[in-house]
Amino acid sequence: MPDLANLDYVGRVNRGIDYVTQNLAEPLRLEDVARAACFSPYHFHRIFRGLMGETLGAFIKRVRLERAVHLLSHRKGTSLTDIALACGFASSSDFSRAFRAHFGVSPRRFDVNQLRQTGRDRMRAALPVEGRNRLEQLPTGTNADGLAVTVRHLAARRVAYIRVLRPYEGDGVTKALARLLAWAEARGLADGQWLGYQWEDPEIVAPDKCRYDVGLEIPDTTAVDEHVSVTTFDECLIAEIDVRGPIDLELRALQWFYLGWLPSSGYVPAHQPMFEAWNGRPFAHGLEHFELRAQLPIVADTHPL
Repeated sequence: MPDLANLDYVGRVNRGIDYVTQNLAEPLRLEDVARAACFSPYHFHRIFRGLMGETLGAFIKRVRLERAVHLLSHRKGTSLTDIALACGFASSSDFSRAFRAHFGVSPRRFDVNQLRQTGRDRMRAALPVEGRNRLEQLPTGTNADGLAVTVRHLAARRVAYIRVLRPYEGDGVTKALARLLAWAEARGLADGQWLGYQWEDPEIVAPDKCRYDVGLEIPDTTAVDEHVSVTTFDECLIAEIDVRGPIDLELRALQWFYLGWLPSSGYVPAHQPMFEAWNGRPFAHGLEHFELRAQLPIVADTHPL
């Protein structure tokens, strides 16, 4: 990530990224994304590539295809045409061509489960041996920890955040948290609701392409500056589980959430990220023990099997 002298550019590029993420089903012209980021199209194209390591066009296509894989995984009764349109492709044929060019096979022949297994193997390999063994011993979708799901409505949220690229490398997340905590303490906001959320599914997307936001809910009246970015999330229905324990417990919880509870729930994931809603300040119990609520935005499944 750029140094602090370039925070204004980072924030403006983040606004462009948020615009793309929130409007994947719509035409995404360079001019419109640049306007959302308050840059001229000419300069935005170069700045975006410099910060993100890929062109805006490549980023949009990749995120659309990753969203399509997510829908293929969680909305199995949905037609390819509906998935194509939901991800911003003009037709199912355009979608199929782009999908084949990116993944090497057509959407109908794509093995989502194999891709997810590869992603799970990556995540397990990053765990300490004890936690890795605990995950490997459990059948897929098992709720051996006795987790319970609560379904409830969640009000709209305004969130100040700092985005971390490549969150699985180094100490970027803890540094971002320290910066946001200092910002919040100076404004008397540090005891509010802290959030962590990742736009990409690490079982689908390569770790070096993932984005993780360290966030804090803030009042509508809070003024923001170049040190943080700000976004809003619409009110939604969420499925929520309590997680109190080490990182391998959280990974087991998420595995059961998606593969055990969700398929038989009558719901599918909504187009918002999974949230880590911390109890108190993030990492208040250290880096080995987490206390948080995993919040999955959901909608009713309109294409049940």
